Amino acid sequence: MAGNSFGQLFRITTFGESHGEAIGVIIDGCPAGLQVDLDYIQGELDKRKPGQSKITTQRKESDTVKILSGTFEGKTTGTPIAMLIPNEDQRSKDYSHNVDVFRPSHADYTYQTKYGIRDHRGGGRSSARETAARVAAGALAKLLLKTQGIEIVAHVSSVGKINAPNVFISDPLEFIEEREKNIVRCADPATAEEMIEFIDSVRKDGDTVGGKISCYVKNCPVGLGEPVFDKLHADLGKAMLSINAVHGFEFGSGFEGSEMRGSEHNDIFVKSHLGDIQTITNFSGGIQGGISNGMPIEFKVAFKPVATIMKNQATIDSEGNAAEISGKGRHDPCVVPRAVPIVEAMAALVLADHWLRNRNAKLI
Repeated sequence: MAGNSFGQLFRITTFGESHGEAIGVIIDGCPAGLQVDLDYIQGELDKRKPGQSKITTQRKESDTVKILSGTFEGKTTGTPIAMLIPNEDQRSKDYSHNVDVFRPSHADYTYQTKYGIRDHRGGGRSSARETAARVAAGALAKLLLKTQGIEIVAHVSSVGKINAPNVFISDPLEFIEEREKNIVRCADPATAEEMIEFIDSVRKDGDTVGGKISCYVKNCPVGLGEPVFDKLHADLGKAMLSINAVHGFEFGSGFEGSEMRGSEHNDIFVKSHLGDIQTITNFSGGIQGGISNGMPIEFKVAFKPVATIMKNQATIDSEGNAAEISGKGRHDPCVVPRAVPIVEAMAALVLADHWLRNRNAKLI
């Protein structure tokens, strides 16, 4: 199976399955001398872990990470860094009814057809459990970016048809503190309460609902990204679309920009009172010609309703016969609250990789 690695200079390879002994990640290319804050890395994993509130899956995992290599006396050595996260609450018996049937909108049929074998226990490698390894690696990438003053923050900006108003971020830490005051991770308190009530009603109905996450990168320097195939927004799009249940990615004005005229959409350059060049508007989302322009990078990620629901559904078995899949076990009524640290992690991996590619460039 190919496609388990991501990045060029800051490169990760994840491994493990949902119901195996552990999941983990190998990070290659992290510069030597970076101070490793294990508490910070664990804190990022705690935001993603299951069982943290009534509106998430009730699988109980501590997601305790252990660093096996690549560090000495609290700092990176420049050698490959291995991180391991044991699985603790697999409950494989919950999936015994899936052995010979294909769950609607899951990877069961495509995996079985492509490889001739599949792990029916939670989807194996296709499970969102794999994203914990990405969060661990992304936390290290965020620590690297913080040394350059680059901050990445995200929050749940919509659930179903409930949309939060646009937010202004003056202080990333204050923004995160406000977001973490509610279990849905929306930075607008009034909207958060509405979202929580709606998700809980969906959960009681045995169903699921999707939503959107808005992400912002503050203090990104000019010059990250390449102008042809490795455009910064193209790599961000690939990173986000690789996350389980993601069905859409837009940056800057996104799809709404297609309804505007060029005279409305163009970002006019000005010189700020500090002497640097900025734009009056930010319809470009901080990226022009595939390269960061120094303005905040802004993008949104859309998540579909997760496919595991607590309702019986018609399907077929591995022989093509009509069958029914029963709704039982554990399910996540809305994945977006736990996906916030995943989106931040994948953004950090992209930016760390591009920063390493460009750190000797004139403007950086």
